[in-house]
Amino acid sequence: MRQQSSENMRWSPTMQQHKFKTLQILPILLFIASLAGCSSSAKIRSDYDPGADFASYKTWDFIEDAGPDHEGYESLFSQYMVTAITLEMDKRGYVRSDNPDLLVNFNAYIQEKTKVTTSPSMAPMGGYYGYRGAHYGAWGGYGYGTDTHVSQYTEGTYNIDLVDAREHQLVWEAVGVGRITEKKLNNLQQGVMEGVPNFFAQYPFVAGSGTPVQQ
Repeated sequence: MRQQSSENMRWSPTMQQHKFKTLQILPILLFIASLAGCSSSAKIRSDYDPGADFASYKTWDFIEDAGPDHEGYESLFSQYMVTAITLEMDKRGYVRSDNPDLLVNFNAYIQEKTKVTTSPSMAPMGGYYGYRGAHYGAWGGYGYGTDTHVSQYTEGTYNIDLVDAREHQLVWEAVGVGRITEKKLNNLQQGVMEGVPNFFAQYPFVAGSGTPVQQ
């Protein structure tokens, strides 16, 4: 079969839209995959409402329009997330229902950030180089002060929320924050399936119980 070069390939409007959507969702997939295996570059924190009656929660469902998709169709990312979250809720004994006690939502946010760091430059006396004391000095023209380094990076913030369906009140959330890298991923689905359990590892309850379980 003859291969067609990218220069000669013509994109239809539908193909262009799909390509744009893929480029939009790829950073989120990269970020979620970075959470897999408790990556040192990603941090997850969680909290829950101590006044919520977790013992009364036995059923659940996804909130309407859960996830970051707002294009009228469900992306592969959201499909992977639905599968992974469903498995985690099943493990804890919750039953999916049309009349749920809990509603589950998830979302992702990507932003560009700037990091400014300073490091000691050459200085003859005082400050960082004070350890030299009076033992020895530097030659004429030796540098002074500090060096400043500025770098740009992309940071992702990801949430999984559990909401009391009757009270419309958030009762638990897990938030992951980490850098998005250019590291190639062999299996994006695997990244999601391994990353989501790291969020739920911090959820301390099981269905029908209000007693936190030791993690």
